[in-house]
Amino acid sequence: MKLLRAFLVALAALAALTSAAAARVDIRFVQPERFVDEDFRNSYTRERLVAEFGRFLKTEGARHVRAGQTLRIEVLDIDLAGRNQPFASRLGDVRVMREMSPPSVRLRYVLEERGRVVARGEETLLDWNYLSNVRARNSSEWLPYEKAMLRDWFRRRFGEARPSARG
Repeated sequence: MKLLRAFLVALAALAALTSAAAARVDIRFVQPERFVDEDFRNSYTRERLVAEFGRFLKTEGARHVRAGQTLRIEVLDIDLAGRNQPFASRLGDVRVMREMSPPSVRLRYVLEERGRVVARGEETLLDWNYLSNVRARNSSEWLPYEKAMLRDWFRRRFGEARPSARG
């Protein structure tokens, strides 16, 4: 019994150390109802988009940020690829992709390590060549052009994803 108790205490201590050393990624959307893209003006689509971008940014951030670091991202604006064309179909609005309607994301970020700011900035990501991205075009995931652009940003800003975090 004492051996089991000692094992459980050691396991709990290890879990506490692991979680304390793990990378942390915090995402905040600043007034998403005012984002440029019209899909953010509808509460139903806004909630779905914020949830999807939030999940994606947290996951992708965790892949690039090292243990012991904290990455805080404030999403200031999003303009999705393409434009809604009302009544283009009997099924409702259709988002039409054109060269003149690239995806863009404006964000602010702070990367900290042990309470010290390592990097910070505010950037507007814009991909004029999004239609040439074959991988995104052939992707079955939701918001492929925006996610491809954000993956490239993480790679450029924070380096390649950690091998143990690749999924």
